[in-house]
Amino acid sequence: MGQRLSAIATRTGDDGSTGLGDGSRTSKDSQRVHAMGEVDELNSALGLLRAQLGQTLADRPHELLAGVDALLHEIQHDLFDLGGELCIPGYEHLQDHQLLRLDEALLLHNSSLQRLAEFILPGGSVLAAQSHVCRTVCRRAERAVVALAKQESIRLLAQQYLNRLSDLLFVLARVLNREAGGLDVLWDRKRETTPSPSALD
Repeated sequence: MGQRLSAIATRTGDDGSTGLGDGSRTSKDSQRVHAMGEVDELNSALGLLRAQLGQTLADRPHELLAGVDALLHEIQHDLFDLGGELCIPGYEHLQDHQLLRLDEALLLHNSSLQRLAEFILPGGSVLAAQSHVCRTVCRRAERAVVALAKQESIRLLAQQYLNRLSDLLFVLARVLNREAGGLDVLWDRKRETTPSPSALD
């Protein structure tokens, strides 16, 4: 097990192909590899959010934020499980209870928030803004997996997990803004949209 990643630069991908977990090879621009990459990027974005959370917790211990960090830690592991399914055609690793964890967290955190009367803009605190970045990357990963499912056999659970996760990240962004002492940045549908004179020059 300790030698699995002993050789990082294998040079076998210099021809534009990459190896899958079942020993087969595919083009690096295939839809499967695209979906794998999007899930990997999502995990990296979550890693940045957790690093920022860690800095906040180091300065100010906070039970709720510590719980969010622990939840995101589990989600990162879930995404590795999902990545394994994408890397190994026919392999099943993601479980129903992992989706249930998201459902429960979504219900818990959303119930603590005030009802939205308007759409919100990504922003507010740094943590909330990064959660919105994670949300949009998650939506992109979901689209990639949906596209792959049109070409190959992909379990519905993979799509369900990413769909639910993006919803959770939206809710967590609102929670993180609230805990930072800020408010949601609301979309002002009635704002002045007439171009200024300088914009017409």
